[in-house]
This record gives sequence, structure tokens and C-alpha cells, in this order.
Amino acid sequence: MRDLARYQEAYAALPFETEQLRIRKRKLLEFLRTYRPRSILEIGCGMDPLFQHYDDFDYLKIVEPADLFFRNATFLASEDHRIEVVSGTLEDNVESLATHGYDFLIISSLLHEIADPSRILMSARTLCNATSIIHVNVPNAWSLHRVLAMQMGLINDVHQISDVQVRMQQAHTFDIESLATLAKNCRFRVIDEGTFFIKPFAHAQMAGLRDSGFLTAQMIDGLYDLSAYLPKFGSEIYMNLMVDL
Repeated sequence: MRDLARYQEAYAALPFETEQLRIRKRKLLEFLRTYRPRSILEIGCGMDPLFQHYDDFDYLKIVEPADLFFRNATFLASEDHRIEVVSGTLEDNVESLATHGYDFLIISSLLHEIADPSRILMSARTLCNATSIIHVNVPNAWSLHRVLAMQMGLINDVHQISDVQVRMQQAHTFDIESLATLAKNCRFRVIDEGTFFIKPFAHAQMAGLRDSGFLTAQMIDGLYDLSAYLPKFGSEIYMNLMVDL
């Protein structure tokens, strides 16, 4: 069982995660502006819930098991009647969540952190209708920084669990093929997939380059766009899924 208190502390201390979170949100927002869903379910919001960046919805529900993140989202959403925040896991709240339909469900930076990711996908599936879209993102085993580490002899294989993953209690290292297989086994079809943001170095090294002033905002934008030319090697994978009827 994951130690959520320890996870919250490790998350807050993780170098470069603020930038990675911003980049992750950037990709998600691209899809939200394309699909323009009216009802949204955010499964795990961390310290930066979606509604701080996106306002074009009629109803937004958040389910968040970590107490610090739940309390933060509840406080931030307290004056917006369109938003409801639920404490607990998706799996434990399926029945109450099913009282509302959802056009768009978000499982961001989560599947790699839990022992049985199929369980959360199958729970999410019960909340989908024929047109619902589930947006998923996870770290990419073939991220350029992991490939570099393998070539340097620091790891034996890009799928090897790193020290950071151990601290973050992460159970899986996905590539596009294994994530697609998981989705198919949970009876979803993939309608869009890819990787984004080329990250040449590990989190701590990227943070050091940023803090020194070498890694600028313009350079980060360039690394985001660079994944179009290196489509396998982005630091994260995204997938948009629909129920396979």
C-alpha cells in the first residue's frame, strides 16, 4: 500500500517537477481546447488542480486520496459552485461518482504510481459513455534522458526502476506499446497517442541548469516542440482513450 504522507513529502521535494507539471498541463490543455468537454472528472489533482488553468466547463469533479492535495483543492474551489472535490480513491468512490456523467476524464501522472493500474482504468471505464474521452499521461521509459543513462552504463535497460521512482513509490515504467496494451486489456481503444517534451537530463540536472540560468523558458518551449522531430523520445507519453464497445 502506498504511503500517501511520504509521497506528498517526496513530491514537494522533487526537483524540476514544477516545470514538468506545467508542461504536462500544457499538453492536456491542448486537448481540452480541441474537445471542449462540458463535464470533467479529474482523477488525482495534486497541488495544481485543473480549474486553476481551465475554466470552460459546466461541471468539474475531482477525486483525490492525498489529504494535503484534497484540502488545497477544496480551499481553492470553495467559491465555485461548478466544482466538487471528493476525498478518497476513484475505486472507492465509483458509486457516488456515477451520479454524474462525464465527457472527459483525466488520469494524469498516476498509472505508473499504483500497483494495479488496470483497476483504476476499469473503474474509470464504468463512468464512461460511448463518447467519453479519457486522457492519460505517464513518464516515458524511452525518454531521452533514460536512453542517455543507458548509453552511459548507469542503467541496464530503459525500463529499469530509478532511484527517484523508488522514492516516489512508482511501480511501473511504461512505453507506448505497454501502455497501449494496458488500455486494450481494459477494453479501451486508443484514439490518439504520442510523447511530448524532450528532456535530455534527469530531474536534478535539469533543475540545476534552470537554476543556473542556462535553461531558459525559451529553451523549454523549444524542447517541448522538439518532440515532433523525436516522437519516440519525449519525457512523457499521452494517450486519449475511448471505450471499445
